[in-house]
Amino acid sequence: MAGSSTQQLKELRACFSNVEFVDRKLDAYIVPYNDEHQSEYLAECDKRVKFICGFSGSSATVIVTHDAAFLWTDGRYFLQAESEIDKNWTLMKDGLPGVPKPDEWLTKSLKSGSTVGLHPFLVSKKLYLKYAKALKTNGSSLVAVASSHLVDVVWKMQPLRPTNTVVPLGLEFAGSSWQDKAALIRTKLKANNCFALVLTALDEIAWFFNLRGSDIDYNPVFFSYAIVGHDFVNLFIDPKQVSADVQSHLGLNGPSGQVKVFPYDPSVVQEQIAALKGKGKVWLSEKASFGLHSLLDPDHTFTDDSPIQLAKAVKNATEIQGMRNAHIRDAVALCEYLHWLETVVPDGGVDEVSVADHLDQLRSKQADFVSLSFPTISSTGPNGAVIHYRATEKTNRKLSTDEVYLVDSGAQFKDGTTDVTRTVHFGTPTKFQRECYTRVLKGHIGLAMAIFPNQTKGHQLDVIARQALWNVGLDYLHGTGHGVGSFLNVHEGPQSISPKAVEDAAIKEGMILSDEPGYYEDGSFGIRIENLVLVVQANTRHDFKQRGFLTFEALTLVPMQAKMIDINLLTATELEWLNSYHTTCREKVGEELKRQGKQDVLKWLERETSLLTKA
Repeated sequence: MAGSSTQQLKELRACFSNVEFVDRKLDAYIVPYNDEHQSEYLAECDKRVKFICGFSGSSATVIVTHDAAFLWTDGRYFLQAESEIDKNWTLMKDGLPGVPKPDEWLTKSLKSGSTVGLHPFLVSKKLYLKYAKALKTNGSSLVAVASSHLVDVVWKMQPLRPTNTVVPLGLEFAGSSWQDKAALIRTKLKANNCFALVLTALDEIAWFFNLRGSDIDYNPVFFSYAIVGHDFVNLFIDPKQVSADVQSHLGLNGPSGQVKVFPYDPSVVQEQIAALKGKGKVWLSEKASFGLHSLLDPDHTFTDDSPIQLAKAVKNATEIQGMRNAHIRDAVALCEYLHWLETVVPDGGVDEVSVADHLDQLRSKQADFVSLSFPTISSTGPNGAVIHYRATEKTNRKLSTDEVYLVDSGAQFKDGTTDVTRTVHFGTPTKFQRECYTRVLKGHIGLAMAIFPNQTKGHQLDVIARQALWNVGLDYLHGTGHGVGSFLNVHEGPQSISPKAVEDAAIKEGMILSDEPGYYEDGSFGIRIENLVLVVQANTRHDFKQRGFLTFEALTLVPMQAKMIDINLLTATELEWLNSYHTTCREKVGEELKRQGKQDVLKWLERETSLLTKA
């Protein structure tokens, strides 16, 4: 995209001194990859980073000064960012030695007395205050540019905010009514002496009301805010999205009048939140925007994590069974896909885009399919080393029997969300590729078998997945596991498994995470093995201090390719786990393949799950 950001930057910099948009002249402006709800994935209208610099990844911070422009992103996106930004930009590889964080760069690089602008509704209170504190150390200041998003000023063809259909989610999928969830929240309000809870995260609102939408691609959410009090519930949503079914579901036409609907309009939302002042303590997550926090009295604001975050993360019995069922159907589609690839790749007529389209079609034929859970990552050869790669006309590569192929994909079903990665070879992998794959597999198995006490945090487990790679001086630049929603966002908190201890949460029974170590050889190949796992109780011989111990149950049921495995690198225990896992795949997925009449895929599955033994 060489040269394509020049005009955007010129117009953005012109806003730095335009009194129509700023009260004080700016020396720099921060553009976070966020919307007003701090969402990870964004609607097209909120992709300001992509508009200003071309980078399309889901983690970024942009800083623009009068004479320079910088993009920060993490290890998942280094190669992607290098290919998407032009010469106007400097890529800051976040997490690498010697690369300052954005707030550190501002402190060290700007002259004392500088003024930095940031839209207060696009960052959390915690992050806003972090920037402000850092700038204060060198005599500079952070100002809230609240009148408008400066990027929006120069974005002439900015898409409209979507207002897609919203539908109720039945109890057969949700397992708990929204009224029961409201009762739970009111118990939390009472325990913390709070008058009301303000909800800003879109997946929390969707979960609370048992409603689903499609305003953000791949995420079944809708643009909204909500306020839950002891005797009232206010929902802020576009009126066009409140159908007769939604009205009935919320009881809007009933005698109770439990839910009052307001339009999704910034001025209305801010007015209603500001009106809570003086009525009692208001619960607003620290992850909510600084702009919303500024509307309330800080002495009467409770800023703990939203109680819905943890309640949503710990799945109920209905959600757990739904996730198990969804993963069996999802495995049928992926097994059918891998079997099909074996037949077509040797002919040389398929590429990354065409095979991904075929996989999407296979998934869409399974019961209760709604959409993909993220864009399918279909990558062969060197493209596999781009961790969050997405094939385009420019990068599209043909699959062959000479290269490693990585496919990371998932779906949204009414009863669950899936996310699975498999790495395969359609010819003969090299010795090094097999070693790398097996060391990744050893890490995957090690984490899958882990037994750990209650209240263990994800960063305490992360080393297990890396140890076999570290033993030979290899590693990967992404986390090992993320939380997953139930027919909700494919990435959710508070649980995660990564080297980062910041904002790490205790892992609890009923949570669902991914187990996805990898290895990436730049310019050559990528390897990742990913299952979703359910946190369950572990049956241990002892129970130290009655803490209780936990382990993982694999939800994903797709075999690992035997030809990629160097059996001699596996221990007896690891091999036993792998054979047991393959037996489960064969039994559970095989039964569904029989039911669907897919006999050819069943034969492929039986072959791929054959007992593996050392010579």
